[in-house]
Amino acid sequence: MAVHFFHTSDWHLGQFFYNHSRQYEHEQFLTWLLEQIKQKQPNALLIAGDIFDVINPASAAQKQLYQFLADAHALAPHMQTLMIAGNHDSGYRIEQVEPLLEKYNARTVGVVRWKEDKTLDLDRLLQPIYDLDKNIVAWCLSLPFLRAAEITGFNEHTTNSQNAIAYLHQQLISEAKKRKTDDQALILMSHAHMQGGETSDSERPIIIGNEEALSTALFDDVIDYVALGHLHKPQKVQHPHIRYSGSPIPLSFSEINYKHQVVEVMLDPAKADETAFQFEALPVPRSIQLHRIRGELNEVFAQLKALANGEIANIDQREYIDIEYHTDTPPLPNLRQQFEDALPKDRYRLVKISRQYKNNQIQSSSAKIQLEPPTPEKLFEQIWQSKGYSQDDAVLKDFQTLVQEAHHSLEDRNTI
Repeated sequence: MAVHFFHTSDWHLGQFFYNHSRQYEHEQFLTWLLEQIKQKQPNALLIAGDIFDVINPASAAQKQLYQFLADAHALAPHMQTLMIAGNHDSGYRIEQVEPLLEKYNARTVGVVRWKEDKTLDLDRLLQPIYDLDKNIVAWCLSLPFLRAAEITGFNEHTTNSQNAIAYLHQQLISEAKKRKTDDQALILMSHAHMQGGETSDSERPIIIGNEEALSTALFDDVIDYVALGHLHKPQKVQHPHIRYSGSPIPLSFSEINYKHQVVEVMLDPAKADETAFQFEALPVPRSIQLHRIRGELNEVFAQLKALANGEIANIDQREYIDIEYHTDTPPLPNLRQQFEDALPKDRYRLVKISRQYKNNQIQSSSAKIQLEPPTPEKLFEQIWQSKGYSQDDAVLKDFQTLVQEAHHSLEDRNTI
């Protein structure tokens, strides 16, 4: 029996981009996605984590999600929406609204749960997908972002993060094999950083037991498709059926050239040839353009003046500008205003300016004036280097682990 589904991830609802709301862009994406659902009527929609941008999303962001689920259910009542928590989400929070989600044929897995006998609650992690006649056509093995505190110390197989992750995958896949029939597909949905995945500068590092990336060896050959979330660039990982769908909108200027998409997948285990797995990338239209302007000052001004004209009345719909100018001299005090004056009126938002020194002897070419707030990692690196210490990857990894634990601690407080 064939199963037809959409794979998407990393919506980051509620994100603010240099203090500018992305709500309009997300509205446009969700409206487009609803039209795809209406036209193609998939059996399931898989959202592979980072549904929200922060663990305590604003009410407007939550409303966007629940309104979307209601609208999707109205357009395709048979379609199941299966979601997992990412590292930006509160797993406990998104599970709290299960009664609401059930009304819209939606389910979420926020955390890995254990039974009293210290075995995994596999029923929650293994979700059936049905066709129009209520036949099971696939099983979705749902693994949210795996936090060390939630997967270690439960039995002899979970003494550390590495063997706990291997144990989780082995147990889940083993149970899925028992339940599936020959004509049912197996889909594994996971929010993780896989080895070989290409990152952008907007993705928060995932550090689990000092391991930055997981191996595709965790996935048994019996798995027909792996729906990944976390990395924002659409890409396969070693095999065509192991894929990141990527984010639906660019979440940083480094993602300008990404081909944002939703992956449409068709699986038919009854077929023994290459047609058993087929997929198509559905390009997501970009509602607001991002522009990176680079060069010496005269070149920057020329590029700014060459941008398209035409007023955009609503400031939340104006295009974003990132300027990096190259110079050997300190900036002029009114340079930002000069940039603003060179831009066509009421069409753009200048959100980032940085300075790149041409002469490395004056200042390192990596030194820039950034208007964006620094990350904890960047602050740590700056302080570490200011003390005269050389770069130490092991120390940085330890610090990133502490940051992850702090995020987790804050999340626990907010879910009590």
